[in-house]
Amino acid sequence: MNNVTEFILLGLTQNADVQKVLFAVFTVIYFLTVAGNLLIVVTITTSRALGSPMLFFLFLSFIDGCCSFTMALKMIFDLLTEKKTISFGGCMTQLFAKHFFGGVEIILLTVMAYDRYVAICKPLHYTITMNRRVCGLLVAMAWAGGFLHALIQILFIVWLPCCGPHVIDHFTCDLFPLLKLSCSDTHIFGLFVAANSRLMCMLIFSILITSYVLILCSLRTHNTEGQKKALSTCASHVTVVVLFFIPCIFVYLRPMITFPIDKAVAVLYTMVTAMLNPLIYTLRNAQMKNAIRKLCSRKSVSGDK
Repeated sequence: MNNVTEFILLGLTQNADVQKVLFAVFTVIYFLTVAGNLLIVVTITTSRALGSPMLFFLFLSFIDGCCSFTMALKMIFDLLTEKKTISFGGCMTQLFAKHFFGGVEIILLTVMAYDRYVAICKPLHYTITMNRRVCGLLVAMAWAGGFLHALIQILFIVWLPCCGPHVIDHFTCDLFPLLKLSCSDTHIFGLFVAANSRLMCMLIFSILITSYVLILCSLRTHNTEGQKKALSTCASHVTVVVLFFIPCIFVYLRPMITFPIDKAVAVLYTMVTAMLNPLIYTLRNAQMKNAIRKLCSRKSVSGDK
């Protein structure tokens, strides 16, 4: 596709009145997303009392903010423009960013499940097993895994010949709409591209489900207070996993065809999930709520001075 200079995006809708409404709604969602994730990042970086699990929350919030910036911001501005275009370089950057940050988030969710497994099932070994060095290595592994996944997707798609028209029936650059633009036989090529995402999606989803099943089984030996605390912590993780993997499974674990509902699903993981994640992290986590209260109290005291 390197013979293409730009693509035309059809966007979510062609109705001008609906576009104005969507612009207002998505702008509010975007600022809520940025504010929520920024609050978590500031809280974790300024609080010394938070343990290693918060390091993973920090990077998840950072990733959600980056996803909103690279994906949602372009869509919001396009709602006000009559002709929606994106350069070839911009399209490939957007595609890479989507799979890079998505890959990192999937691996981080797995790391968080392992962290909870060790904390609940092997509490005496937790401080040794999940020390700062190990947490740093796991985070680095997540970034490396996301980069490798995104790089494979880009290398598959960038060399495909595109004969036109260069019109993408979507509000963002994505794999399946781009494959439809190619004038060569993309059946085998498409299988490789989809297999990369399918394998990663199914493998990690299976690991996550197994981890939380093991955690639930181990809770039978805990007292009632311990069970409530563990379930409260795991509930937030499971909620994030469900919100992330339902769209992922819908998009990639199916035949390589596009559906009208694809745009709505893309809005779900581009806008809604990124906005809800900070709420889930804070409302279901007592440690985080206490840290936010302390941060707000420090700000109010400094403001009074």
